[in-house]
Amino acid sequence: MSAPGYPGSPNQAPYPMAHHGGQMVAPYPSGPGGYGDPQAPPPGFNMNYDQGQPPVVMYQPGPAPGPEYGGHPGAISPAPLSGPGNVPVGVPPGLEYLTQVDQILIHQKVELLEAFIGFETNNQYEIKNSLGQKIYKAKEKNDCCTRNCCGSLRSFDMKIKDNMDREVMRLIRPFRCVSCWCPCCLQEMEVQAPPGTTIGYIKQDWHPFLPRFSIQGANKETCLKLEGPCLACNCCGDVNFELKGKDNDKPIGRISKQWSGLLKEVFTDTDNFGIQFPLDMDVKMKAVLLGACFLIDFMFFEKVGEANQRSTVFS
Repeated sequence: MSAPGYPGSPNQAPYPMAHHGGQMVAPYPSGPGGYGDPQAPPPGFNMNYDQGQPPVVMYQPGPAPGPEYGGHPGAISPAPLSGPGNVPVGVPPGLEYLTQVDQILIHQKVELLEAFIGFETNNQYEIKNSLGQKIYKAKEKNDCCTRNCCGSLRSFDMKIKDNMDREVMRLIRPFRCVSCWCPCCLQEMEVQAPPGTTIGYIKQDWHPFLPRFSIQGANKETCLKLEGPCLACNCCGDVNFELKGKDNDKPIGRISKQWSGLLKEVFTDTDNFGIQFPLDMDVKMKAVLLGACFLIDFMFFEKVGEANQRSTVFS
């Protein structure tokens, strides 16, 4: 790969190259084991909400990454630190990495038992950065009867762990009604980080046609709003849930259900999502938005056995 030139005239000399053994050598590593292309967009997820160039983030803090994470452990970019003892101020332990990113990707893992015989298993997800490197993993926890009898309405606890297998978040979803005709018992989810400490809630707002949600803080004060389309069905395209401030309609981000391909969409319920938010957003709200993504997945895109997914707020 040739070195880039200085801005300006195309005849200007490129960046200086180091000499080693009489040969010109690029100053930055490239190819396998190198830093990779920081400008590479994530597959199927390209939004333009950011106002500036975010910092390059390579790895979730943790053990030395193996070859599957793309390179040398020396490339770790730690979260910005401040305060006594170099502890990030106001950031739940294990979520420091979220301070560096303005988008994350969620890939649901394929469950063979579920795909072939329709027996519902616990959903599992990989949470990745924009370069496709795994930063967290999530797994649903409940019992067999709940999963197969209650379907997409089922209650669950979901544990989110980092690359060192430490639980950094817990999502708690109680059993709730699905019908828009019953506004007193709509969907909700509690987000804890670390487990046992509530940092926010996701609550469905009543609306006869549109899926709407309030993103709330620990004291149940509304901080943000989410609004989806009337028909949440991704027929060969993405489904976007727009993220807005509590007092205005200007989008500041979104949660997108991405089109996974015809075979996956028809024969499995393995879903791909992308979340984009402002880089400087409170890390606790970023974590609550992550929980909102899982709630949206279960409400509108989860299939159990031969049952079709819900595509509207109606049951």
